[in-house]
Formats: sequence, C-alpha cells, structure tokens
Amino acid sequence: MDQREFARRRRQLMRMMGEGAIAVVPGASLRYRSRDVEYPFRQDSDFHYLTGFPEPEAVAVLVPGRPQGEYILFCRERDPKTELWTGPVAGPEGACERYGADDAFPVSDLDDILPGLIEGCERVYYTMGTYPDFDRRMIGYLNELRRRVRAGARTPEEFVALDHLLHDMRLYKSRAELRAMREAARVAMGAHRRAMAACRPGLREHEIEAELLYEFRRHGAEPAYPPIVASGPNACILHYTANDRCMADGELLLIDAGCEHDGYASDITRTFPVGGRFSPEQRALYEVVLAAQEAAIAAVRPGNHWNDPHDAAVRVLTRGLVRLGLLEGRPARLVRKGAYKRFFPHRTGHWLGLDVHDVGEYKVDEAWRLLEPGMVLTVEPGLYIPPNARGVRKRWRGIGIRIEDDVAVTADGCQVLTAALPKDPDTIEAMVGA
Repeated sequence: MDQREFARRRRQLMRMMGEGAIAVVPGASLRYRSRDVEYPFRQDSDFHYLTGFPEPEAVAVLVPGRPQGEYILFCRERDPKTELWTGPVAGPEGACERYGADDAFPVSDLDDILPGLIEGCERVYYTMGTYPDFDRRMIGYLNELRRRVRAGARTPEEFVALDHLLHDMRLYKSRAELRAMREAARVAMGAHRRAMAACRPGLREHEIEAELLYEFRRHGAEPAYPPIVASGPNACILHYTANDRCMADGELLLIDAGCEHDGYASDITRTFPVGGRFSPEQRALYEVVLAAQEAAIAAVRPGNHWNDPHDAAVRVLTRGLVRLGLLEGRPARLVRKGAYKRFFPHRTGHWLGLDVHDVGEYKVDEAWRLLEPGMVLTVEPGLYIPPNARGVRKRWRGIGIRIEDDVAVTADGCQVLTAALPKDPDTIEAMVGA
C-alpha cells in the first residue's frame, strides 16, 4: 500500500487528537512456539494501519505540532551480525527514508526518549490491555514524571483510550483498503474453487486444507485464520479446526477459509457434497440457508442498522425450518421466542478488515449502528442439526451448512466482494470433483 495512505491516516488521527496530545502505538513482538522456534510474525493491526512498518519490536509516536516532526518511529538498529541470520532491517535511517517517519531512533533508546516526549503533553492516547508488558512501561514513564514534578516536570492531565478514535477510523475502508480486500477475496475464491475440484470421497479433511493453503501461498497470501474443513457431523461444530477426518460419500463438506493480502482479510464459507450430489434433505436445508443469505445481503444498505441483515436471515430460516418440520408453530412467534437458535446459534456476520473479526462498535448509545458506505461485513447464516439432536428425524441429523460472503456497503446499496464464487446448488454440484 502506498505510503501516502498511511500518512493520510496519521494526519487524520492527529487532527482528532489536537495539539497538546501524544499517541503511543506499540507494534507486535516476536513470539515463540517452542524454545527458539518463532511463530510467523504478524504485525499489530493498529500499528500497521498507521505506519505500514513491517518489523517487530517497533513503537510509533505521534505528537501533533512537534516542531522537529510529528511522527517518530522507534525501531531496531541495523547490525550486520544479526542480519546475517534474520535478514536486513530498515534501521532508523530506513524508517525515515522508506516509511515516512519524520524522526527515528533505535528502540533501545525508548526509555530515555519517550518520557521526554510525554512531558508537557496534556493528553496521552494509548490502548491499555493489548500488551501488558508495555502497559507497565507506560505506567513507569508517568510515575517517573510525577516524581520530577518538584523539579518542574509537567505530567499529562488525561490518559485517553486510543482505540476509541482509531477503531472508528478503521471501520470505514478507503479505496486502497477495498482494493486490498478485493485481492484477498480473489485469492480466497480461487482456493475454494481448487478445494471443490479436488474433493472426493476417501480423502481426509487435511488433504483439502492443503489445497487451500497451496493456493494462498502461491499468490503470496497468508491464511487469515486456521481454515475450517469440516465434513459430515464436524460441520455442526462451529469452530472445528482438527481437519483430520476421512470424508465419505453422501456427506457435506463445510469449508470456512480466507486469506490476508497486504494485511487485509477475506472470510468465505461454502458447503458442498463430498460426492458431488446433494441428498434431498441436504438440498432442502441448503436452499433455506441460501435464501436466508440472499435476504440478509439485500438488507445491507446505507440507513439500515447492523442488525437488519440478521433479522432478515432469521425470518427466512425460521419459515424454512417450519416448512421442513424441524420447528412447529407460527414463524413470527418462533422468532420472538428465539426457537431458531437451536439450529442457528450465532450472529449473521461481523466487521471485516485488517482483522478477520475487525474492530468497530456494533452499537452506538445502546442502539444498533447504522450502516454507512465504506463499512465491510460478512453475511454468513447457517443451519446445524447435530447428530444427537433430540426430537429430530434421523434423515436430518448430522447436517451442517453455512454460506458466507464478504459485503461492502456502498452509497446506493452494497457490493458482494466474493460474488464470483458460485453458491447455486446446481453449479456447486458441477464443480465438485471437476
């Protein structure tokens, strides 16, 4: 993403902060999975949103109105011995030249420099709780300033949650962000097509997972979350990730998988028959879920509130369950009672962006948030009939179905970013094993 995009975001945030304020944004650190073996590094989303700086153990500081430069970056120094093992780093010089910092220092100097930057500021913007070790350092800096009050040091008057401003900014996607999300969607759709084509009875779930991961990596993308590849009764486990079962003919396979491009996530779910043909019961439930998703997507438009797509999906799902004999009673009354929750226990979607479950409030002043252009959300209704469901005929048991797409709110409605991946049952059948 162009550095001008990050600079624009920093300027917008500093305008909201006002002069007399300082924001401190730590990046992510390396984490270890066993002894000296590291997990793959993934930058903190807030830090990435403001800087685009890809290295660990960095700290960004924004000081509106600072004469020597408003954007200061603390990062690792260049060291030939270390770079021999782990590769080159930007260093303070590269932070200014390539990543737009006005001023940059070695991160080892943070404890000496940051208290002086905080001193004299009226407000400190910082997100508590994300990094407890850094929380303790921030508290230490403030206590150090308090101890120097008699010597003339000025301590901040307010400590303000940075995420209140920053996460609201992240909720509205720019053109550049939407381009990144379309690319993440394009790669993920290709991975789902590949998985459908490779599917056949007798394979294990992790063999299909391998097809997904191959498609992600060959396009330079990373999984946005551990893929769910759930066959048969496993599709009724909402966050199933074992992916080790042998798939059989006559079962459904539910795949929930998305990838990250330039830090931005896609999130797609498709459900299809392992052997290429839906049973009558599977198709009947699938068509109910598909109709519910279509109704929910139709409710994604400016002026509607966050819960309108969910309400639309619930009404269609409930009517379908009554029609199939899985629920009894008047649909409107069953909706009020929440009877559908037995077979549809989750919400219809979530915000999507740098995080797969992205930031942003769902309610404002205790009311559902209104949808506005630039917001991106998932729409993912489902039906899950557990194998041990009581009072349900055997022919329905063990069927789990979810259909999920990524939807951007536009000025006059919405755009489905993942619309090119088929979900019509006849088309799905033709794609499986092809």
